[in-house]
Parts: sequence; structure tokens; C-alpha cells
Amino acid sequence: MGGVTVDLGPLGSVLADASVTEVLLNGPGRAWVERAGRLEPLRVDLDEDGLRRLVERVIGPLGLRLDRGSPILDARLPDGSRLHAVTAPVALDGTHVAIRRFRTESYSFSAFAAGPRLEGLLKWAVAAGWNLLVAGGTGAGKTSLLNTLSGAVAPGERIVTVEETAELRLAGGHVVRLEARPPNAEGAGAVAVRDLVRAALRLRPDRLVVGEVRGPEAFDLVQALNTGHDGSFSTIHANGCRDALARLESLVLLAGTGLPLSAARAQVAACVDAVVHVARHDGGQRRIQAVAEVAGDGAGVRLLDPDGGCQPYRPARRPGGPPVGAVCVG
Repeated sequence: MGGVTVDLGPLGSVLADASVTEVLLNGPGRAWVERAGRLEPLRVDLDEDGLRRLVERVIGPLGLRLDRGSPILDARLPDGSRLHAVTAPVALDGTHVAIRRFRTESYSFSAFAAGPRLEGLLKWAVAAGWNLLVAGGTGAGKTSLLNTLSGAVAPGERIVTVEETAELRLAGGHVVRLEARPPNAEGAGAVAVRDLVRAALRLRPDRLVVGEVRGPEAFDLVQALNTGHDGSFSTIHANGCRDALARLESLVLLAGTGLPLSAARAQVAACVDAVVHVARHDGGQRRIQAVAEVAGDGAGVRLLDPDGGCQPYRPARRPGGPPVGAVCVG
């Protein structure tokens, strides 16, 4: 983890501990930290004024504010950690702050309990230019798995990332990172994720990565994937592979283009090749629960079992990509 350069008072020593992955401040005098996937109480001497000053030191240079007029805030620390805060009137017991840390070192597939055959399947899918959707709940490891998948991208390929709050740390030396911008204190200057998806398509990406799709930008992402931007990735909050597709269809409809559900479903089925479902288990272990190939006719998904041969129906999207027979061998 990189060092935090903003003075965070009594939290400075806590965030200097590389084993801490999350800090939760539940109003004055109540705090928790996450280590190895487990929450532990933390003794922190911060009253309400101290909490507000802590947040203001982070957001001051960013032109943001946290007050009764703007009681919800997302910001990023200089080391890449994400800070989320809520205050009155939406928070009833004082200001609440959550700081999520992100590893700078890369994960391996084994960190997700993926054996050699499952690892081979996922690496084949990346090399073949499949469009992958990583699904799971909060803290399940979606972003970390996306970072891991990027390690299978061929060197020199140009990756353009779009995120609401920058969290990705992709492998490779040709990465262009775009981050959405909230409105400033005057309510101006906002740049939405949807705007960035459109901008990214003009930056000549070999692969487009949308850190998380959660709104009408889903429509623009699906359009991009259906017009030749193969080998792209995104994440989505969902309870499983089928749920992920249903949610993506719903988000496409949020764009308000008048697209009927049948057309949205057909476009999603045409552009998403596979869904990878990841979950966090007791003790903090992240695991890949399932990999499901999306039926191109919109009929649903087919689970791919690495130990059962896992030969996908869909071929490689990219010319010269590895043949289907290269999946899960050895």
C-alpha cells in the first residue's frame, strides 16, 4: 500500500498498517477496522468536530463539500483509497465514514480458489477476446478479480478504464484511466460515467473496462460491445450469473431510449460472452463461485465446469484467437 499523504490525525497510524483493508467510523467514538476479512473494534479519539475536520482535509483540495445541503460524499485519498461519508440529516447518529483500501500488488487466480483448469478457462476467455461481466456483492472481490484478469491481456494492448471512483490497478503498460467527476460546491462541473464511456470510445481502446456498471451507462456499454470492442470487462452487483444478466438488462432500460425489453435482452445476450460470479466467504476468503457462458440466442446461461471439460460453444471473438480446443487442457 502506498502511504497516505493527507494528515488524517489519529487514523494515520491505522492506515499505515498494510493489513488494514477497511476503516469504518460510525459517528463519534465508534470505529471498526477490517483485517483479513474480519471486523475488529478500534479505539479512536474522534468527536463529531474531529470527524468533520478529517473529511474536510481530504475533500478541500477537490472542491467538494459535506454538509446538510450535500450530505453524501465519495472521494479518493492520494494513495488511491476510497472515502465515503454521510452526515446529517441522512445520518442520524453523527458523521459516518468508510475508507476502503486497495492493494497495489497483484492478485493471482489462486487467491480466488481457482485451480489450474479454471485459471486456464479464464485466461483463454481473455485471450480469445470474450466480453466478461464479473458479478458479486459488495466486498466480494470484483475489482480485484478484474485486476487479475487484466494480467492475461497481451502486452501492448491499449486498455481504457472508466470508473466512478478510480479503484482499478490493471496490469500492463498501456492503460488510460478515466474517472467521473461529481459536481463542485456550486453544483457545476459534473462528468458522469456515461459521458466517459462515450469519450473512451474515441480514445482507440483495444479493450474497454468499466469498473462498475450501475446506471444508464449500461446502454452505452452494451452498444460499444456490440460494435466491435471485443475483450472488454465490467463488474456489476448481482447475486449470481443469471441475476447479473437480468440486472444489466434493467440498467440498459434506465437510459430511457424507448428500447423494449426484448431488444435489450437480445443485445445483452449478443455482447456478453460470460459472467464470472465471485463471493466472499467466512474468514474473508474470496472465491469464484461460477463461470457461465451466455447463450447467444438469449436463452440464458450455461455453467462451465472446468473439471468436466468446460468446452464453450462460443468461439474466440478475435481473429487468430486461441481455438476452443485450447480451453482447460493439461
